[in-house]
Amino acid sequence: MIQKIASRLIGKLKASFFDLLPIIVVVAFFQIVVLQQPFPNLKEILVGLVCVVLGLMLFVEGLEIGLFPIGENLSYTLAKKGSLFWLLLFSFLLGFSTTIAEPALIAVTKEAAEIAVDSNLITHEFEVGYAFGLRLSVAISVGLAILIGIWRIIKGWPVYYLIIGGYVIVIIMTLFAPEEIIGIAFDAGGVTTSTITVPLVAALGVGLATVIEGRSPLTDGFGLIAFASLLPMIFVMGYGMLIF
Repeated sequence: MIQKIASRLIGKLKASFFDLLPIIVVVAFFQIVVLQQPFPNLKEILVGLVCVVLGLMLFVEGLEIGLFPIGENLSYTLAKKGSLFWLLLFSFLLGFSTTIAEPALIAVTKEAAEIAVDSNLITHEFEVGYAFGLRLSVAISVGLAILIGIWRIIKGWPVYYLIIGGYVIVIIMTLFAPEEIIGIAFDAGGVTTSTITVPLVAALGVGLATVIEGRSPLTDGFGLIAFASLLPMIFVMGYGMLIF
């Protein structure tokens, strides 16, 4: 039993190391070959690398044994009970709650607010409110995006209809939105897909497509993350139109 656990652990560690190997090779090449300099604080770097490998292994393992089953089980149970309202409400709150606390989004909105103050677009007194308004608009948009994605699975709509239509709206809005908000809006679409949101939402879609008759987990269960990247662009540009 112990030997089996040890073998599994070593296999997971090897997989995590090989996942990080391309990054290690690129950094080492530029440091040694291009810059021709030794690594500063080599011992600390090696310790940090070991921590990253262990952390990545534990994170992936946690996703496999925890978050994926939770997402699939919740969507499966809610769909089996015919609780459409609770399923849609859970979808919205899942997207909202994981996004509003996303560290990358907090950092981006804070930086955007500071730059807006430096550029005299807003006053210093409005800096915190502006940053929080950006976070709130992105979180609401992600929650709504997950809700729309779940509704798409239920109705069986092709994913490309909504994606193409959404990007048409994005392109049109860029013609009218203030220039100061367009770049932030496109970046907001990227920082919303966090390490917690993605596996939970993906598992939610797969679980729902599994339980609904006539739906394929492969073709219908995925695509939710695309909405989570798309709608924030629309909402943030709309927020910029109101603010500026």
